[in-house]
Amino acid sequence: MATKLYTLSATKRDRAGKGAARALRREKQTPAVIYGDNKDPVTIAVPTKEANLEYNKAHMFTSICELDVEGTQMKVLARDVQLHPVTDNVMHVDFLRVTDKTTITVAVPVNFINQEEAKYTLEKGILNITRYEVDVNCKATVIPDEIVVDVNDFEIGDSIKISDAIMPEGAKPDIDDRDFTLATVSAPRVIVDDEPAEGEEGEEGAEASAEGEKAEGGDAPAEEKKD
Repeated sequence: MATKLYTLSATKRDRAGKGAARALRREKQTPAVIYGDNKDPVTIAVPTKEANLEYNKAHMFTSICELDVEGTQMKVLARDVQLHPVTDNVMHVDFLRVTDKTTITVAVPVNFINQEEAKYTLEKGILNITRYEVDVNCKATVIPDEIVVDVNDFEIGDSIKISDAIMPEGAKPDIDDRDFTLATVSAPRVIVDDEPAEGEEGEEGAEASAEGEKAEGGDAPAEEKKD
């Protein structure tokens, strides 16, 4: 499985610093930098519209970018994106040069399948997911789309571990010193009804009222009354 690709064009920039970055943004360009592969960093600018578009697709950290820098082609992967605190527009991008040998750590989503048919579902159990993503080590050019966990055979009280997951070929968990938990299966919640059943409150209230009257010296029985 090859990592998904997208394309961007870029221009080199000679000046750095806040002033130069503000000037770029006024020109609808977003400052960025390319680093890695034992080469000197290169400061560039990418079109702001395209940078925002790709970021909002939520794939920049897991998709290879075929970057055209003034006619020079290179493969890069976004490793850090700075956003505007108000508009969430992309303000700066750090790109890592990648080759077929580049190994990275990346967060991959966990997909729990067969939930509707699972044993715990038939028992009204509840799946409590503790990890929606897992950091994995893999080749930058073969980043997996997901980690699959088949929950069909799990029952109430079970813990689902990383060892229960189907790891993509060539990928392994970044945490390798323990079998950590991805989810647990708990019993259905029991709702306790503290409200008295219909009629109970009236009977108890009547008894309490009668006892109160006796304590306060209420009327004596009819046969003990005197003229």
